[in-house]
Amino acid sequence: MAQKPSIPKGTRDFNPSEIAKRNYIFDIIKRNFQTYGFQPIETPSFENSDTLLGKYGEEGDRLIFKILNSGDFISKVDDATYADKNSATIAPRITEKALRYDLTVPFARYVVMHQNELDFPFKRYQIQPVWRADRPQKGRFREFFQCDADVVGSDSLLQEVELIQLYDAVFSELKLDGTRIKMNNRKILAGIAEVIGAKDLLIDFTVALDKLDKIGEDGVKKEMLAKGISEEAIEQASPLFLPQGNNDEQLERLDALLKDSEEGKKGLEELRFILNTIATLGLESANLSIDVTLARGLNYYTGAIFEVAAPKGVKMGSIGGGGRYDDLTGIFGLKDVSGVGISFGLDRIYLVLEDLNLFPEAIDQSLQVLCVNFGEKEAMAALKLVSQLRKSGVKADIYPSSAKMQKQMKYANNRNVPYVILIGEQELDKNTFVVKNMKEGSQKEYSLSKVSDFLEHMR
Repeated sequence: MAQKPSIPKGTRDFNPSEIAKRNYIFDIIKRNFQTYGFQPIETPSFENSDTLLGKYGEEGDRLIFKILNSGDFISKVDDATYADKNSATIAPRITEKALRYDLTVPFARYVVMHQNELDFPFKRYQIQPVWRADRPQKGRFREFFQCDADVVGSDSLLQEVELIQLYDAVFSELKLDGTRIKMNNRKILAGIAEVIGAKDLLIDFTVALDKLDKIGEDGVKKEMLAKGISEEAIEQASPLFLPQGNNDEQLERLDALLKDSEEGKKGLEELRFILNTIATLGLESANLSIDVTLARGLNYYTGAIFEVAAPKGVKMGSIGGGGRYDDLTGIFGLKDVSGVGISFGLDRIYLVLEDLNLFPEAIDQSLQVLCVNFGEKEAMAALKLVSQLRKSGVKADIYPSSAKMQKQMKYANNRNVPYVILIGEQELDKNTFVVKNMKEGSQKEYSLSKVSDFLEHMR
């Protein structure tokens, strides 16, 4: 008995309707990327392991899919290492490549390798799949697309302002009103860690703080204690666990908390500039707010951090995120190249649009016209008409065989075809064709010598 086929957990097949909806999102994001002056690049689906490992923090590294070396890879592991059964020492012997975890680190590698070909500041966009060995759940997959826009070669905060505007433009065009763009600054987090005496535990502090909305205040404190952060330090950071209030209230609270930290005050200054500039320019549909618990959990951020939440009432994780990284290319030998970027979470945006019924009604209309097949002579006339319609940009087809009328009409209904064309023996004699409007149930006759009349009606 043949084995029932399956696909790996966290991956999906997509039917034509789903592809049409995904392309709708892709097209809007891509069009806005181009409007803002970003240029497209692509990088390989897998990278050398040393390109990726160590760039995402301990948790990120655990989620990287490693690719086994080809051939008899086990024979290259000596008996002592194999007997030890330590994956950390065996892994480098049996795997040298890994599926990309995101598009940012491969982009940094790309910039370093192609630096002499690029004009700086270089604005790039990239829309490709990434892979993470995460636990699958709603809105979280092991294979998913990221849609990134980054600028490297400029430390101007106007880039952050522009990326916030880009988020707003895309979500407004998707009619996703009320999205919340949450913003923080890594310098603020570093300043807080400094003033509470946990400067050496910055990564542990921010990773735990970033989980506040998932595990709550008690969970965060417990994790911080487990990482060696003292109870006294956690108590000093307690204002971060309070209801956050509006932007002005949070800035006032942070002013008091960071008065003795130069780095923290620098982060506050950057935050204020971005907030004030956006307030002057205005946003169409999104809301920009400070979230001091936002850390993003990625080691390479050094300045502004962004995360986008869906409108209130929609239960979904972040649908976008990003931030400033002052020296990401430095890990590949190119120092002092600042960059900032954002990402759109396509798969989660899809689920939100579906939940809110925001996809256009006719988005999955893959066929506009279907010609019924009545037989050999009639089919020839229908084929000629279909050719004319296709040349005019109409999605048209003919049913391939002269099956029963009921079967052909059912096919048209299943394909959500708005117009069905009938060319029978009578129509051949009169050199005409009949168009049935499937939605209204009405019929109208047109001359085969004046197909333009039907095209005008379709418009």
